[in-house]
Amino acid sequence: MHTATAPVLDPSADIVDLTAAIVDIESVSGNEAMLADAVEAALRGHAEHLEVIRDGDTVIARTHRGLDRRVLLAGHLDTVPLAGNLPSVRRTREGREELAGRGTCDMKGGVAVFLKLAVEADAAPVDLTWVFYDHEEVAAADNSLTRLAAERPELLAADFAILGEPTSAGVEGGCKGTMKLEVTTRGIAAHSARDWVGENAIHHLAPVLERLAAYEARRAVIDALEYRECLNVVEISGGIAGNVIPDRASALVNYRFAPDTSVEQAEAHVREVLTGLDLEITITDSSPGALPGLGDPAARDFLAALGEGVSVAAKQGWTDVARFAALGTPAVNFGPGDALLAHTDDEHVPLEDLRRSLEALRRWLAVTPR
Repeated sequence: MHTATAPVLDPSADIVDLTAAIVDIESVSGNEAMLADAVEAALRGHAEHLEVIRDGDTVIARTHRGLDRRVLLAGHLDTVPLAGNLPSVRRTREGREELAGRGTCDMKGGVAVFLKLAVEADAAPVDLTWVFYDHEEVAAADNSLTRLAAERPELLAADFAILGEPTSAGVEGGCKGTMKLEVTTRGIAAHSARDWVGENAIHHLAPVLERLAAYEARRAVIDALEYRECLNVVEISGGIAGNVIPDRASALVNYRFAPDTSVEQAEAHVREVLTGLDLEITITDSSPGALPGLGDPAARDFLAALGEGVSVAAKQGWTDVARFAALGTPAVNFGPGDALLAHTDDEHVPLEDLRRSLEALRRWLAVTPR
């Protein structure tokens, strides 16, 4: 446990106040310990129905009532770096009440909803596992679910899983896969005043940029949900000094591919797009996507409990539903906040989203508000 005194979280507080308290505990990836301490302490106060486990900066709580099914609800504690957007601010814009600040949307609103439910749902019709985990916003290898899946898979065992990612309180099925590739070109260093004896590696990136600028991404319809693929250069590096022709340059390419495509197929596609160019391609990070899985009986029951008015769409980013799909567990994304606001400087969540998400899950789990 972190040695500093953790702020106190009160799960019985109003959902907006609880969200603000969680948001105000800064937890940029790698700095989740204090928030994990606060979540752990809040859960240990309900040991009469929850087994609480701490694994690094991940906190797991489970019920053991011997029921036929187990549902897992997971939310990550970390955020991307701050942009002058802490502490949180409650405001009204265009007649809508919002809570603004880093993590309000991605995804401390979802964490607040799950934490509140964890202490309320002591008589749910299913056994429950709650996972509040660290290092989601960084490389897949650092994500604590990677460690748990490899070392303690029994903690992630479930018949159905819900990720509290922002979906504007609707359901988003599956997720796209993601891949990062470093594309490197080589040249010959020379004095910039005598460039004819050198070869400019940065200039060799021009055909790469031209191809990707002209690229038309696929739209894949799977189980009536449309996934839009994306292939983009997201970073360029190169150069030695202001008077030297660079002998090496690289572009970081990010490919977001539909869940009917494997990692191997995704790599082959990028290589095909860039075929014929004199360059080196190295994969630096990759994670497969997840098919929607909305036809699974547990997913159908969840949708039915939410009611006919709930929106259903494809998840256009990557989320940890892919990890549960790899474990054979059907999973969906459901939580407060608009995913388009994730990672933005003006990140915020409508207060109505927080309330609707909480009430929907209460109905599904037959929870009486406290």
